[in-house]
Amino acid sequence: MGEPFIGSEAVRAGRLTPYALRSRYRAVLPGIYLPPGAEITAITRAKAAWLWTGRAGVVAGQSAAALHGAKWVDARRPAEVLWSNRHAPRGVTVWSDSVADDELDVVRGVRVTTPERTALDIACRYPLDRAVAALDALARATKLKIADVELLAERHKGRRGIRRARESLELVDPGAESPQETRVRLLLIRAGFPRPETQIPVYDDYGGLLAELDMGWRDKMIAIDYEGDHHRRTPWEFNKGIRRHDAVTDRGWDDIRVTSADTDGGIVARVWTAWDRRV
Repeated sequence: MGEPFIGSEAVRAGRLTPYALRSRYRAVLPGIYLPPGAEITAITRAKAAWLWTGRAGVVAGQSAAALHGAKWVDARRPAEVLWSNRHAPRGVTVWSDSVADDELDVVRGVRVTTPERTALDIACRYPLDRAVAALDALARATKLKIADVELLAERHKGRRGIRRARESLELVDPGAESPQETRVRLLLIRAGFPRPETQIPVYDDYGGLLAELDMGWRDKMIAIDYEGDHHRRTPWEFNKGIRRHDAVTDRGWDDIRVTSADTDGGIVARVWTAWDRRV
């Protein structure tokens, strides 16, 4: 039993005694248990919340995105479900929105909103920056077509938050490989730069792939690469990053490397400096 389960069902089926259930297993929601030592992930929370509804609800929002394979879903946040009972326990957020049959899917045996409906819910309900980061990850995981989400938005055009949703949808880019890359991209757009292209390939003289740049502008040969902590975890990764940077700059690119220590103003200033030099 590595998955969340309904305790009363396990007792009725004879798999556990009431004493074993109470003493050995951890209650994550009322009546829903996990084995000792089981990791609580966003997917675990989503499944537990669905079981808490008696399998009558529909997993939605970022919980649905996690089930569809999206990365970077924060496991500390409450699970999100569509259900009529608004008296949710701690760890579950309930939405009472209506949902059409063609907006439903089944993933890992769990009823969940389709990627398109998931995207619309996220775009309507989350602040813009958080929504775009979540939508980038969902689009990358599911090959989501934003045009399909926009068609769905027309169906729900009277819904609260739909105007904000359209703004978020216009900014989605599945090329973003992390929320930090999304944040930097949005920062540059707000600073007045043209929308950057993501995952730009750079080749050597023989057509071999040297690197894929996180974002930038080919015509200006300016790139921005977000260096996460994983790039510095081992000497091999650190040296690989240096060699990659050298290879790209040797091809004539300005490769601006950004880390979590950089301020927004510092990032924008460095890009403007490179931009002015290129222009």
